[in-house]
Amino acid sequence: MSEDNAPDDLVRAVEACLFAAEEPLTKDQIATHLEGAEVGPALAELAEHYAQRGVRLVERGGRWQFQTAPDLAHLLRREREQVRRLSRAATELLAIVAYHEPVSRAEIEAIRGVQTSSGTLDVLMEAGWVRSVGRREVPGRPLIYATTPEFLSHFGLASRRDLPGIDELKAAGLLDPVDEAYDEMMGADEDSGSDPDAGEDSSS
Repeated sequence: MSEDNAPDDLVRAVEACLFAAEEPLTKDQIATHLEGAEVGPALAELAEHYAQRGVRLVERGGRWQFQTAPDLAHLLRREREQVRRLSRAATELLAIVAYHEPVSRAEIEAIRGVQTSSGTLDVLMEAGWVRSVGRREVPGRPLIYATTPEFLSHFGLASRRDLPGIDELKAAGLLDPVDEAYDEMMGADEDSGSDPDAGEDSSS
């Protein structure tokens, strides 16, 4: 074992903590179980050890967890897997929060151009993908929202820096709901404000 490696007993202890945990853990959370030990080297060693195995040790949003190797995931899928589909409104809202967080409900509505149902926000919060992270220090002190480590884990992102660019999202069709909403809004504006001089022409 090289000098850079963590002691074997620490590596085993960190491994045990992660296996026993019901949810992903941060370095600090792991360290609290191990008398404040520096667990970074042990995590790096474990991640390397599991890199080619059936389960991997991965970091998602600063939290560490074991998960099935991507190429083996199909072996564990249920025969009748229920696909959870988000509504168009929920898809728009999630994209806005992910790219603009922390963001208030009023700011979300300003971007979308329509009011946001509290039910839509509740769906994302119940899924564990969005959470309240405080209040904006402006008159009224509105709640502000951000994505969660569960959001990063579900979409296979280590951090928000891994979010795809706008062009990639459009190419994949993931921004279609947002584009459609924008087109509808612009179409409504054009209809309500079309040919502003038409009335003058007809009355002249």
